[in-house]
Amino acid sequence: MRLVVQIKLLPTPEQAAALEATLRTVNRAADLVSRRAFEQRCFRNHDLRKHTYGLLKEEFGLSAQPAQHVIKKVADAYTTLRANLRAGNLGGAGSARRVSAESKPIAFRAQAAQPFDDRCLSWQLDARTVSIWTVHGRLKKIAFTGSADQLATLAAYRRGESDLIHRDGTWLLYATCDLPDVPITEPDGFVGVDLGIANIATTSDGTRHLGKGLGAHRHRQRRLRRRLQRKATKSARRLLKKRRRKEARFAADTNHRIAKRIVTVAARTGRGIALEDLQGIRDRVRLRKPQRVTLHSWSFRQLGGFIAYKAARHGVAVIHVDPAYTSQACSACGHIDRRNRPDQETFACTSCGFAEHADVNAARNIAARGVAGWAVSHAADDAA
Repeated sequence: MRLVVQIKLLPTPEQAAALEATLRTVNRAADLVSRRAFEQRCFRNHDLRKHTYGLLKEEFGLSAQPAQHVIKKVADAYTTLRANLRAGNLGGAGSARRVSAESKPIAFRAQAAQPFDDRCLSWQLDARTVSIWTVHGRLKKIAFTGSADQLATLAAYRRGESDLIHRDGTWLLYATCDLPDVPITEPDGFVGVDLGIANIATTSDGTRHLGKGLGAHRHRQRRLRRRLQRKATKSARRLLKKRRRKEARFAADTNHRIAKRIVTVAARTGRGIALEDLQGIRDRVRLRKPQRVTLHSWSFRQLGGFIAYKAARHGVAVIHVDPAYTSQACSACGHIDRRNRPDQETFACTSCGFAEHADVNAARNIAARGVAGWAVSHAADDAA
């Protein structure tokens, strides 16, 4: 499996200046390639290289590998755009967002990430330094740091490209690591996970990971942003920029901790993990206006992704199931009725009288569907 390890660079002021100049140059070059691609309707990497490779070397002074990486970055960006258009992620035909995306070339931020391969970037793991190509020549002995787990993974499994990123004054390298696949163990049952807003995740074992702290943090950040935006002074804008990713970092850390606990329990008990297939939930769910901000800031997809990759590292099976009626169905007798759930927390079956916390009941239904789905999918594999 592929895993991206985030490594923090510790450049000197002179090294940081060279890195910043490099990102600005390669992204100006990417803008030029993007305009040529848009004007000539030429988006394939090989064809773009014919039209722009020489120009990048002459006008921007890029050496061979950086020039090719710039061209590939542009080609990949247009491939992603076409995929989003086909999937309808930018709206239907004629929508303002889609027309805007189709009517102009893709633009690259001055400090957008730039990939480097082993010919442009070398690692000295024992010394914890890197050597990297820049527009001012090759920089050597740039110090880096990371957690013990990150450094061990980097030393054992790093393969392929690394992306240079400048974010909020911090220099980072995102290194691609190719870990060996861990065989998926045949699960002895499933841990069902019900994802929600009041409770971020509830398992079929009855464990609830509350969303109250995350919700309160988001409300505080939202109120602070509004005050700073109203103030509109130079210092307020500086504070807004400094805090803009604080909420996202807090949510990601919360999701990492929840995912780790769920996967640890599943691995220890020899079970798999059953998750709801919530693809397109934002389009399906209709909420009152005050609730929409909560739904659209709810990072359930990120939590599901964290659970999936952590499970893969431990050989834990993960299956996605249809979430329809899991909150209205009785996990004891299977009776489905909207009246079974009179409020957000309560589940009381109108048929058999079974009572449980509503999210725990839904998680048990998800676990049962996980068992059934796993049996069906493996029966089909055996037949094939």
